[in-house]
Amino acid sequence: MNEATAAAPRSKRRTNSAYPSWFYLPAAIIYAALFLFPTLASLFFSLTRWTLFDATFIGFDNFVQFFREPFLVKGLVNTLIYAVMTSGLKVVLGFLLAVLLTSQIMARGYLRSVLFFPVLVSTVGVGITFTVMMHPTTGVINETLGLFGIKGPGWLTDPNLALFSVALVDVWKGVGLATVIYIAGIVSIPQEYYEASRIDGANAWDNFWNITLPLAKPATVTVIILSLIGGLRSFDLIWAMTKGGPGFTSDVIASVIYKQYQAGFYGLSTAGNVVLFIMVAIIIIPLSGFLNRQGDGA
Repeated sequence: MNEATAAAPRSKRRTNSAYPSWFYLPAAIIYAALFLFPTLASLFFSLTRWTLFDATFIGFDNFVQFFREPFLVKGLVNTLIYAVMTSGLKVVLGFLLAVLLTSQIMARGYLRSVLFFPVLVSTVGVGITFTVMMHPTTGVINETLGLFGIKGPGWLTDPNLALFSVALVDVWKGVGLATVIYIAGIVSIPQEYYEASRIDGANAWDNFWNITLPLAKPATVTVIILSLIGGLRSFDLIWAMTKGGPGFTSDVIASVIYKQYQAGFYGLSTAGNVVLFIMVAIIIIPLSGFLNRQGDGA
């Protein structure tokens, strides 16, 4: 009798679902057409030497060649460096700016708008603008440094600086989104915590360290995941500013893949896409699970 009674509500919940099961069919079709089928097709074509009208199965030769080519491996390493650098800076700067812009400062609404504006600007437009500004001789950045007697470096022409210069521009463009996410997380913290802390005699640093920082963890997880995914998949800003140069020093996987497509190595470039997909999945899925568990524990 007890089992039947317990089973009855479960059965009722199943039959009284808000939407019939076939309501999910359109979403499933769109998902299959736009994600599942292209993914499976990429996996297949990465194992072939293909053109628009022909495909020859060659197994894992494309992947073997991919990891034998020094410039392809260089692109893989640059991708990891670029993603870690940009995401780390966005997390730190975004959080500090959010703390500032949720404090009682003048014109904070205006400052929020100014900070978010670069997010809305075209990435290619930003890349072209900063390419002009970072010109080693006529760029406004080096000319400004020259006024103080400082010889500006070749931001985009020095092989040791090109990737990091693009990464800094990426941070400038994307930190506004990170800040908005953090602002949303900070303003959602109940004010009772701060009032209780004030009664206990805590200062601003105590509030930051013991309340704001730990309770903003959900926002931190979101910013880390979104920034890492964006950094690992970055292409347009790098292509607009350096096209992977000088040489291959600022190439990332996405730009290498594009160059292989341009050269007609379609199978090799498809294998690069698969490598990028696997790399993003291997990094993001475990990291997301770990960070979410840490956030729940907090």
